[in-house]
Amino acid sequence: MTTVNGGTSTQPFREAFEHFYRREYRQVAALAYVLTGRSGTAEDLAQEAFVAAFRNWDRIGFYDKPEAWVRRVVANRAVSLRRRGITELKLLARLFRPPPPGPQDMDGEATEVWDAVRALPKRQAQAVAFRYLNDLSLEEIGVIMGCSAGTVKTHLARGRHRLERVLGIWTGEEVDRHVG
Repeated sequence: MTTVNGGTSTQPFREAFEHFYRREYRQVAALAYVLTGRSGTAEDLAQEAFVAAFRNWDRIGFYDKPEAWVRRVVANRAVSLRRRGITELKLLARLFRPPPPGPQDMDGEATEVWDAVRALPKRQAQAVAFRYLNDLSLEEIGVIMGCSAGTVKTHLARGRHRLERVLGIWTGEEVDRHVG
């Protein structure tokens, strides 16, 4: 119970939003800067998080740690912003990249390799194609596939192992030579 104007109330204490904002803004903006590396973007993310908190202050104001809620909003939006940025960069890169080789541009061996890749389980085929056709890093592939770099590494290892068995000629190093 909290004391309010000399009496008691069963309602928990709710800090005034203005006080909460003044107390937390600098730290939340600093978090946003660390996550994005851009001061303007950091300020925008912090403001968006506080606007969301303000809109829901009747509920959030009673949380034990409303500052944790605001920080989570900033962290989630920073991730979303990064994903959007990566996607936009990849789309721009595709606009200026020559078209990938079509079947008519591949020799018989490359066609056989890609036929074998298409026969892999979906996630393995995706990982192999992103890595060896698009030359993406494990982290970039993870963002696209919605999984960790470690999971991508597992899909790649399993895909390469299966390709080695199916094609009967490959080692990990030979993959790079045969897919281009």
